[in-house]
Amino acid sequence: MATDLLIEVENKPGALAHLTAAISDAGVNISAATCTRPSDQACLHILVKYPEAAKHALATAGVTITSEREVVVVDADDRPGVLADLARTVAEAGVNLDLLYLATKTRIVFGSPDLEGLREALGVSATT
Repeated sequence: MATDLLIEVENKPGALAHLTAAISDAGVNISAATCTRPSDQACLHILVKYPEAAKHALATAGVTITSEREVVVVDADDRPGVLADLARTVAEAGVNLDLLYLATKTRIVFGSPDLEGLREALGVSATT
């Protein structure tokens, strides 16, 4: 199981270093990250396996987590068309996606309001 943490931080030099150092100092690995909305506030999505440890480390560092959610992570081949095939499979199952980013080791992170339907469509168990 993996968790996506959404963190909104002031977009200034050192903000990313501050929060990633807090997480790594707690011994938590960041499996993926993406940053969006680069304005005065940046939205950072990070993928972690141990959210409680990451949340504690961030709280201690004075970083606020805006939201957290369980996501589905799929191992994928690194070749053209893989994402299109997975997206088609999810669409054919009638599942709407609202989050997508790539993780380390050619893994794809999917989020949906219908997490169970997404898992079923992609053939992923809740413990993966």
